[in-house]
Amino acid sequence: MTSTPLPALVLGSTSRYRRELLERLRMPFEVASPQVDETPLPGEAPATLAIRLALAKAREVSARFPDAVVIGSDQVADVDGQPIGKPGTHERAVAQLKQMSGRSVVFQTAVAVVRGATPGRPAFEAVQLAPVTVRFRTLSESEIERYLRLEQPYDCAGSAKCETLGIALLEAIESDDPTALVGLPLIRTCELLRQAGLDPLAAAHP
Repeated sequence: MTSTPLPALVLGSTSRYRRELLERLRMPFEVASPQVDETPLPGEAPATLAIRLALAKAREVSARFPDAVVIGSDQVADVDGQPIGKPGTHERAVAQLKQMSGRSVVFQTAVAVVRGATPGRPAFEAVQLAPVTVRFRTLSESEIERYLRLEQPYDCAGSAKCETLGIALLEAIESDDPTALVGLPLIRTCELLRQAGLDPLAAAHP
């Protein structure tokens, strides 16, 4: 009796943070770069933006890997309902951290899982949101400058790289999915993978 092979897994993201997080599950996977325009729509709420982009990334990669289970994810910082993305430059990072200094910010992290239809198996598509509330200390200009020079977190939403020195900027983190702030909520990811027919415990390598 032959067992049914496990479906292939593809991470639709070039983020090294998400790749490192997914590696914790000890499942073999490939990485593909999603070709998606990440420009917010006029008046689009941060949570809506994160959900839309996570799903768009997973769908776009799934179209290229129709037999695979595809993960897409996106994160948007929410400051008073306004989306704050990756700064890209030092100057924008300074402005972001000054804006968030002494305030609570919600990092909206969405994860989507998409699997194309095959003979005898329907398609699957689902997305979940994992909001994380982060309370920033009141930051001085010198603290902001030193942090940015040391970490250069210009590829992180809101310039907040909490898994390293960015933790020194914070007073508290509130979340029910601990890895969400880093970029991929693994509890929700595991749940969606199981729904898609890929059990992380069964697929994990020793």
